[in-house]
Amino acid sequence: MRKLCAGLFLCGFLAAQTTVDERTFARIRSEEAEHSQIMHTLHMLTDRYGPRLTGSPNHEAAAKWAVKQLTDWGFQNAHLEPWDFGHPGWLNERAAGYIVSPVHENLKFEVLGWTPSTKGTVTASTVQIVLPRGPEIPRNPDAAPGRGGRGAPAGPQYQQPTQAELTAWMDATKAAVKGKMVLVGKAAVIPVNFEPPALRRDDEQVRQSYDPNNPNASRGFGRGGAAGRGTPDPSRLTAAQVGEQVDAFLVANGAALRVNDAAMDHGLIRAFNNRTFDEKKAVPTVVMRNEDYGRIERLMADGEDVKLEFNIVNHWYPEGKTTYNVVAEIPGSEKPNEIVMLGGHLDSWHAATGATDNAIGSAVMMEAARLIRALDLKPRRTIRVALWSGEEEGLLGSKAYVAQHFGTAENPKPEWATLDCYFNVDSGTGRIRGANIFGPAEAATVLRPALKQFEDFGVFGASVTNSRATGGTDSTSFNAAGLPGVGLGQDPIEYQSFTWHTNLDTYERIVPEDVKRAATVVGAAIWHVANMDQMVPRFTKDAMPKPPAQ
Repeated sequence: MRKLCAGLFLCGFLAAQTTVDERTFARIRSEEAEHSQIMHTLHMLTDRYGPRLTGSPNHEAAAKWAVKQLTDWGFQNAHLEPWDFGHPGWLNERAAGYIVSPVHENLKFEVLGWTPSTKGTVTASTVQIVLPRGPEIPRNPDAAPGRGGRGAPAGPQYQQPTQAELTAWMDATKAAVKGKMVLVGKAAVIPVNFEPPALRRDDEQVRQSYDPNNPNASRGFGRGGAAGRGTPDPSRLTAAQVGEQVDAFLVANGAALRVNDAAMDHGLIRAFNNRTFDEKKAVPTVVMRNEDYGRIERLMADGEDVKLEFNIVNHWYPEGKTTYNVVAEIPGSEKPNEIVMLGGHLDSWHAATGATDNAIGSAVMMEAARLIRALDLKPRRTIRVALWSGEEEGLLGSKAYVAQHFGTAENPKPEWATLDCYFNVDSGTGRIRGANIFGPAEAATVLRPALKQFEDFGVFGASVTNSRATGGTDSTSFNAAGLPGVGLGQDPIEYQSFTWHTNLDTYERIVPEDVKRAATVVGAAIWHVANMDQMVPRFTKDAMPKPPAQ
């Protein structure tokens, strides 16, 4: 009898949560169609303030602009929340590089983040070093292929060297690098892609991926994965350990500059960071387009003395050790202490202006909440927008916010019980196709009615996850705490193939119709959740999945 009553209560609860405010949804559609501000927001975040590297003046200026814009739109309590990044800020001011012998040519490259400047203009001969490696890692024939996109390793993969092997190699190589432009590694061979990835996901495939009756629902709809290469040999170094020791080796032996191969086609470059964030532990370093790197390698193979010239000016900002998240609210009219959050990361890498990763996520969330404010709607619960920093360095801003405000399911702070759910966008310019929420099956059930109203936009439902692992994007910071994080799945467009972290991640790669529709969908979804009678269902204490082992 008790189970029957509980079942009847649950059915009644879910029925009450599935009522959709179609009239307001229609108004939200019209406001976005007729008065959209999203492209202006994207222009400001990219053209005016990009790139927005965490800890840099650009990021802080973008964050302050967002606070002012949200305030001008009528949001309350718009402010910056500081957190400890722990590293100085860094930006490249200018960089030029050339082949000066035996030919004259401009070089196309990006500077590796948090590396030092050259000492003025530096000219030197090249040398190429090839790191030692262990045996090939057997491919797991049962593993699904990864979706790492352009630049992901497709050929044989090898284990790292042992410490003894690396030390012997460094002893034999150190005399060759002094005063030289050091090319690290052989040029990657990038075959012509005769089967380019689809820009849109097939509608029927998307429907199936969000079908609650499909046992394989939501599989293959993530942000990439490992291809299953087996367990690394614990007697061998990790790639990070090898990289750190090679950087130290180049510093100790007086290399003039390090050149890395971008290992991507069509001039694409991804430039990340010196893993130590310490300019004394790396030489000036560039990531060069594969086409130029390969040309230099081939000229060297002919016996030519190839000389390069570089002038790199970087700036360091000690004050960047403290960086900021942006927070603003629309206060709730009946349940102001219950919070519906939405957000995306504001920071970017520095090879371009960070349009699809992730000015779009920030702009979509700002616009979604603006729609509610512009229509002078009064949500029952408070709607809180958050724009994170430090995502690119490991979800650091959202992790800091969750730790400060919410704690975890095991060690909750008072606010942990007040968060309804958190919506996140962070997969490029593609239209939203569905939602994946951390929680029991009922959590997806209450989202589906709102999302169903946008099937004409290609939105086909919601699925659930029970994973508390972090990675990929900021919604997982909430999942890790046992809170309902909602990751919004999107069409790929050119995200993994061209724009993700590359020198092509610019305003021009935005699809205006897709981002406007994304803001409409999110605006309607947060309105729906903010006005339900009950909060989004969560795992009970007994059913809460355990966090991953540390």
